[in-house]
Amino acid sequence: MFVENAEIALTSDPNMIIWKYLDLSKFVDLLLYRKLFMSRSDKFEDQYEGTFSEPTYEEIKKLAEYKPGFLDYYKAQRKKVVISSWHINEYESFAMWQIFTQRNEGLAIQTTLGRLQQALAANEEYVQHIGEVNYIDYKKEHIPFENPYFPFLFKRKSFQYEREIRVITDVSPYGLEIDNGLKIEIDIETLIDCIYIHPKSENWYKNLVIELVRRLGFDFRVEKSDLESDILI
Repeated sequence: MFVENAEIALTSDPNMIIWKYLDLSKFVDLLLYRKLFMSRSDKFEDQYEGTFSEPTYEEIKKLAEYKPGFLDYYKAQRKKVVISSWHINEYESFAMWQIFTQRNEGLAIQTTLGRLQQALAANEEYVQHIGEVNYIDYKKEHIPFENPYFPFLFKRKSFQYEREIRVITDVSPYGLEIDNGLKIEIDIETLIDCIYIHPKSENWYKNLVIELVRRLGFDFRVEKSDLESDILI
């Protein structure tokens, strides 16, 4: 279930457009099992995921002198928190196509913040929180630690191009040992507004995706990316 957290910053606009870029195998897995994959936070490429900026770390070290195990708690949390990342953008992103898809055969799910929240509400097994990522200078700026989710909602300025919204779940209360990630049930029909096909893909690939969606019992709108549309000159 999706639970609002007043301390986590999030736009109130339910019509804000968000995207998930992925390859065909991950897309099929999503439709076939009707489950959203959430990656363990310490498995992301960025080694700073779930860690603190230098000013915050210095502050925590002082607290740890009086509270043994304080630092160990935060280190352990990186293995207990799972994340699903989404890209905020009114339009397609050429950079996201390049980074998250390969061999011209990827696709992108377009939805809205409101649809994502409604789709997550169908899950009663785990509690999810949604927040916007803040991009800061880790050498100078402070990351608050009053809320255990805050370390996972800050990234270095080098990643600003991601414009990320995150679905976050802490599996600690469930006594789970997570390997690479966790799949959670989600209302697929509510989640997906439209599917966009890689701009460099061939027509047969678009037809394949359309047929695949149909055979799995869905009727989502499937569009070819317009980043490779004909030049009007």
